[in-house]
Amino acid sequence: MIYKLYEGDMLMVDYKKLQNGSDIRGVAVCGVEGEEKNLTEKEAANIAEGFARWLRENKGKEKISVAVGRDCRISGPALLKGLAEGFANVKVTVYDCGYASTPAMFMATLFDDIKADGGIMITASHLPFNRNGFKFFTKEGGLDKADISAILGYAQEAERGGKRAQGQHEAAEKTGEDPAGSNVIKTDLMSLYSMHLRNLIKRGTGGDENPLDDMKIVVDAGNGCGGFFAEDVLAPLGADISCSQYLEPDGNFPNHAPNPEDKAAMRAVSEKVVSSGADFGIIFDTDVDRSAAVDASGKEIARNGIVAMAAALVAEDHPSSTVVTDSITSRQLTGFIEGELGLKHLRYRRGYKNVINKAKELNKEGIDCHLAIETSGHAAFKENYFLDDGAYLAVKIVIKAANLKKEGKSLESVLAALKEPLEEDEIRIPIKGEDFSAYADKVLDDLEKYSESEEGMSLEKPNYEGVRINFDLGGWCLVRKSLHDPIMPVNMASDKKGGCSVIREKLRGFLRQYEKLDTEGRL
Repeated sequence: MIYKLYEGDMLMVDYKKLQNGSDIRGVAVCGVEGEEKNLTEKEAANIAEGFARWLRENKGKEKISVAVGRDCRISGPALLKGLAEGFANVKVTVYDCGYASTPAMFMATLFDDIKADGGIMITASHLPFNRNGFKFFTKEGGLDKADISAILGYAQEAERGGKRAQGQHEAAEKTGEDPAGSNVIKTDLMSLYSMHLRNLIKRGTGGDENPLDDMKIVVDAGNGCGGFFAEDVLAPLGADISCSQYLEPDGNFPNHAPNPEDKAAMRAVSEKVVSSGADFGIIFDTDVDRSAAVDASGKEIARNGIVAMAAALVAEDHPSSTVVTDSITSRQLTGFIEGELGLKHLRYRRGYKNVINKAKELNKEGIDCHLAIETSGHAAFKENYFLDDGAYLAVKIVIKAANLKKEGKSLESVLAALKEPLEEDEIRIPIKGEDFSAYADKVLDDLEKYSESEEGMSLEKPNYEGVRINFDLGGWCLVRKSLHDPIMPVNMASDKKGGCSVIREKLRGFLRQYEKLDTEGRL
């Protein structure tokens, strides 16, 4: 349940229900059946107070400032107003950065012109239009799960305290007052951020003022906030961006999902690259912390491909270092990273914060690691504060493409040795019942024992998430539980035709004995 009854007749949001790992996510717009609104100006104000309290405790000072930006979701302005009101109530200065990217909000804690004590990005990444949420930063990086739990706990206390009752919000709306106007400073963060990215490209290509003047590059922003990369980063450096598409922010996302993992989105940018004769294409998610690419032939550089590309870029300067990835990467990717690039591959867990934190942990242990990346397109480089920044990855790709073109080569040459499975598939099996996490653990424990005893199957070890099984037929599968939802995802791949069907049949025979797994029509 989203709502919980507290003292008297006052109905309040249970703030812990808003936590989504290291982010906050909720329903901010009505209109979707079965999804009750639980993230409004009121909740935003209380969360702002919670973040201010957390910042003061961690910074050890009273006078603090917070930079706030948002993606193009239609609920963004209202949530920004709520945050600003909450910060005003506890005397925090707010830098209103308007439309922004998530990585830029981290940089707002570092840029000399701002140097905010904290940053908040109002976004729900690639989720549907009715959702929204918050991502939090300090100059040390993105906050972790424990930090978010503390902030939401403080927000719940603010809610109970009734400092900003619902009637106060409604009164302000009726009178047109802006209760937070006096503490808000309009700030052009994205101009600073774009200049930062342009300078990186200039340095990486030899220092010329127009290093991209012979390149045609397609940028697909999916009507999210990534259009700036075409207009304010590439075009000023001479690139032809005339065939870029969906650069205008539109929170209804009318053309395709702003998501590099979405098949329709990848098909759209691929077709545009081919039809326009572009050198390559770049696609971003809504808040630009993820990206993927397409080469001149229209071939997608996504999922395993974008991991391979990022690893190849790291290998040039950091040979034999370790690359940390999520758990669903292929055998062929491991072969490319270790056999072709001479790097080490640590296949870890899903969740970009898990991957990033593992990379940081390795470096503390003295193990050289310069890249943490998920197949979703979250890529974090050590040289860039281990910040998952889709625009930074795009900058690295642009630099590589520009330098290759001087040699008469193209991006295709970077991944020429990367092999791919013949077949791949992903299945998502719903888990019925409330205690889905414990039930999934039981299934996985049983599956591990079954795999150890079944002929033609063997367990992948070491393995850090779920149960990864190798099949003698030349394939593998990974069965795991979702980080947050009552879902058991199954990823599989085969090097032989029909191999995925055999794997599905093997899993079907085992999983159908569990009555809370909805396998009907899925396996």
